[in-house]
Amino acid sequence: MLYCRSRRNKLIQTSIQMKKIYIPGARSQIARHNTIRDINRQIVLNFIRVHSPISRAEIARETSLQRSTISAIVEDLTQEGFVEDIGTGTSTGGRKPTLLRLKTGTPVALGVDVTPRETTIALADLAGNLLETERFPTSSDIRYMNEQILGKVSKFAASYPNAELRVGISIPGIADPSSNTIAYIPYFQWTNWDIGKQIEEKTGLPVTIDNDANAVALAELWFGDGQISKTHNFITILVAEGIGTGIIIKGEVYRGEFGAAGEFGHMYVGEGAPVECSCGRRDCWEAHASEKAMISRYLNGRESVAKGNVDMEQIINLALNGESRAIETLKSSAKSLGIGISSLIVGFSPQAVVISGSIVRAWDIVKEDLQILADRSIRTELASPAIVPSTLGDEPTILGSIGLILAKKFAAGS
Repeated sequence: MLYCRSRRNKLIQTSIQMKKIYIPGARSQIARHNTIRDINRQIVLNFIRVHSPISRAEIARETSLQRSTISAIVEDLTQEGFVEDIGTGTSTGGRKPTLLRLKTGTPVALGVDVTPRETTIALADLAGNLLETERFPTSSDIRYMNEQILGKVSKFAASYPNAELRVGISIPGIADPSSNTIAYIPYFQWTNWDIGKQIEEKTGLPVTIDNDANAVALAELWFGDGQISKTHNFITILVAEGIGTGIIIKGEVYRGEFGAAGEFGHMYVGEGAPVECSCGRRDCWEAHASEKAMISRYLNGRESVAKGNVDMEQIINLALNGESRAIETLKSSAKSLGIGISSLIVGFSPQAVVISGSIVRAWDIVKEDLQILADRSIRTELASPAIVPSTLGDEPTILGSIGLILAKKFAAGS
């Protein structure tokens, strides 16, 4: 069906306003994919994703698309396995409407989340529901990691031979999704890791790779709290073994040249950190504000550090139970975290900063110290950005690796 130019522009704007999504490699495909039918399909599919359960009539009212166009698109999406009927809704005067939602329970995405301590491989459906999950300790032996990841991904692929699976990989280092290369993982000193290529050659499944903090930022767009998922400019800060930052500008992940943007964990914040950064220095933000810095600060350099007798979960639990040393450790670490946040606010002027990681469990303890340091800037006449805890739970990066695939699934023309 043909539309005049003004109507076409309205439809495009509707899609953009609803929710922008990050689609790796999409820029080079815009001219080929952005036909009117593709745009209409994306609008309908994403309205169902964001607002389900929803009826055809509701989609028509919200998008100004004709009912016949919506019905044809919904029929196609149903046949393709994207959408399903879930029964009837309440009548407003006529026939009861048929309600639509994304089809759940069918695997479409295989997420691989590599962290310094543990690697998670999870199978998910279109709604991001985790259907099956496997975990194993991460090793510095890259050959062992290749064997483990290839074996488990191959097992999942063989278990669902008729599923149109794609693989998303999040890693704690520098990755370029345009070329699916992993340039560097500082924690293990790995360079040019070709795990994506190995998976594609062994299983035939397409692979997308991204940095873990970018994956978390994408997960906030895709699965996060409504306040954040509708925000066009925000920064996520992943506090874990290191410090990672994901930058969302105009609703898209900003990656810089070669996928190297956002490595703020290695920016200089001051001398005398309690631990070495993964890059070997003691003046990086990571060395002052990461989980390993918090553990060292709590133990004050005692022998227990080497023995690993205390971890972040225990420190947080102690703080929540009122232990003064654990509380002071978290508050002091929050100040170090706030110093870096202040610099990011001055540099990017985001609408919000989202903190992710286990420290979120102690939000009531750390939020004041975070905000005080973050407010120290030249932006005195401007509204302060919201500094908020992530709502993604304990596994934001596995959701991010799955989000890499769902973004492709929901792209126009995919």
